[in-house]
Amino acid sequence: MADRSVHSQSRIFLLSTFLVSLLLVQLPWRPSLASAADAAGGTDDGSEQWGYVEVRPKAHLFWWLYKSPNRVDDPSKPWPTILWLQGGPGGSGVGFGNFGELGPLDYNLEPRNFTWLKKADLLFVDSPVATGFSYVEDNSLVVRTDVEAATDLTTLLKALYNGNQALQKSPLYIFAESYGGKFAVTLGISAVRAIEAGELKLRLGGVALGDSWISPEDFTSSWAPLLKQVSRISNIGLNKSNSIALQIKHQLAEGKYEDATDSFGELENLISDYSNNVDFYNFLYDDGDSPVAANKAAGRRKNAAEKYSSKFLRMGQRSSSLAQKSTSDFMNGPIRKKLKIIPENVTWGGQGGLVFPAMAGDFMRPRIQEVDDLLAKNVSVTIYNGQVDLICSTNGAEAWLNKLKWDELEEFLSMDRTPLYCKGENVTTKAFTSSHRNLAFYWILLAGHFVPVEQPCISLQMVGTITQSPSRA
Repeated sequence: MADRSVHSQSRIFLLSTFLVSLLLVQLPWRPSLASAADAAGGTDDGSEQWGYVEVRPKAHLFWWLYKSPNRVDDPSKPWPTILWLQGGPGGSGVGFGNFGELGPLDYNLEPRNFTWLKKADLLFVDSPVATGFSYVEDNSLVVRTDVEAATDLTTLLKALYNGNQALQKSPLYIFAESYGGKFAVTLGISAVRAIEAGELKLRLGGVALGDSWISPEDFTSSWAPLLKQVSRISNIGLNKSNSIALQIKHQLAEGKYEDATDSFGELENLISDYSNNVDFYNFLYDDGDSPVAANKAAGRRKNAAEKYSSKFLRMGQRSSSLAQKSTSDFMNGPIRKKLKIIPENVTWGGQGGLVFPAMAGDFMRPRIQEVDDLLAKNVSVTIYNGQVDLICSTNGAEAWLNKLKWDELEEFLSMDRTPLYCKGENVTTKAFTSSHRNLAFYWILLAGHFVPVEQPCISLQMVGTITQSPSRA
């Protein structure tokens, strides 16, 4: 069994965060901009648009849409749009996905060579509410489940798409990373239902799950055996970790999701101890030493959302030429100044601490059924995973894949893989892929949790294939 003191610390953290959130309700932080729900902005040339949608009374989602300069007008292959959903839960797509991974500019405000804007228009959303520039006027309005987050996102899509024929002509592909994958599959189902009911005018092109937290049981069960195989953990650590992983399995079977969230924290701490602080996002490194790194000393005291976000905060500190400012300073400085519409008393990440505690009861809930439902609806589903990711390991992804009830699964599993290379360099294998009907899997070599950062070239090629993006002649 795990150390009870660690178990207690996890509960104390959640309780303390909850008490802080109660105190925040009393603070006069509410936005001074009364019409924030309708606020919108954009560049003079129309290449960028952004704004707020009040998805529920006093609950506001912030979005940012980039139109690609590489657009190709091809009636047989309409130009796609990618909606990017970040992980955490509580990671900012507008901040991390945009500037940290795949948007047109990096944290230096320099052009990104492998921006996904080359293959599609890009829509970033700070979701769920209270993430990034999104906010709530009452802390009780934060979401508590994946389904609630998906409902808010569906409301946002209705606001953006139903009155915009240009957007309606562009198929939407929902791409996600980490916990964002749970949001993506629940949003996919919600969007399909709204489309079928005539409530949402949108063409859903597909859903792509990058290193996604679809089945927490399968991922946590994979951690210690994987680390043992690569000589990172001892037999003692393996046995103790497997004991907690089995405890998690039983808790999930009994529907004790908050207890499973606590056990998740216990298991992370134990594996950190017995691996001498392995990086959960790239097991080839110590925590704090990977190219996308977090603060080693503080990392083990943080919850999953904070650990995830701190990777990008450190990346911003390392890469930014803006006086070595953090991502938070960057977003609340030049980016906020550019956007102009952020309410006076709303800061990027100011409410982020509310999200994970509110979702503690859903954090460990699996979403395999939603993947099955999407496949049954003939929605294209792509799974892509970094080879050296630990927290959402490829072993874990393959394990939950085998649990699908999709009637074409046996045929998919019988398919061999195709090696992939970066164009112009057909020597080094960058990835493998396999596909059948409306399901595809990509094994991205030498990438950890953050595939677009660690293997940008092959990631961009993969995006072009998934979205069927038309190419210039």
